[in-house]
Amino acid sequence: TLGIQTDYRDGEAQTDPYSPEYIVRSGSVPEILTLATLTWGRGLPAGQAEMEIIDRIREKRAWEEALPPMDSPSNIAKRLKMMEAMERKEWAYREEEIDKLQKAQMEVFKKLLQRREENQNELDATRLSNHWQNHQKAKEEKIRKIQRDCALMLRKLIAKRKNCMGKLERRDIIKEYNDFSSQTYAPLSRIGFFPDNNSDYYAVKNFYLNTFVGLCELEESVQHSDSQIRVNAPKPKCTVTKTGYIKRSGRLEAVLAQVHQ
Repeated sequence: TLGIQTDYRDGEAQTDPYSPEYIVRSGSVPEILTLATLTWGRGLPAGQAEMEIIDRIREKRAWEEALPPMDSPSNIAKRLKMMEAMERKEWAYREEEIDKLQKAQMEVFKKLLQRREENQNELDATRLSNHWQNHQKAKEEKIRKIQRDCALMLRKLIAKRKNCMGKLERRDIIKEYNDFSSQTYAPLSRIGFFPDNNSDYYAVKNFYLNTFVGLCELEESVQHSDSQIRVNAPKPKCTVTKTGYIKRSGRLEAVLAQVHQ
């Protein structure tokens, strides 16, 4: 039961294939042991590269079996020649592998450089976009300022064209006091009027009114008859006519007095 591998297992929980224990007989070298370094996920299942390694191992074993024995000088010379040829072949294969590895590294470096260049281009594009937006904002603000200045100058020109001949016009006091936005109610500071500058000018400052001594002198200077209050009693209104009839206003006053009581 330990070696059973079910076909109905989920991919996330899939385990490595089961490798049973084995015993190597003495004096035998199985070919499968040359692949003992390969494990599941690291060389297994075998691909094109692993098949080339297997073919090279088989070729090398066949070459080792074909080597002549070292029993004569001719066989020794032939063996050395075959070993030199195999060594050159091994070095050529190693150089080819190094070239492939360098090419693979170059491809990785190219991809990394391309990715870095793309990131740098995106960063540069973002910076340029922000710079362009800032320039656009400054441009729009400058255009708005020019438009405001243009409107101000047009208003000034229109005001000047109203009296282009320089004729003297009479002051319309009724119109000025009727318009609450005129110079009478709201004078403009650009024509030189600042209402808050000389606010103390209108304050009344008098020695006779602000000091006690002055009040005493003012009281002594005024005549006694002027300080006495004189009130004349009003004459009663005549509500009766010469013929003896009471006027309507008199009757209305009598009714109002009765209602008040």
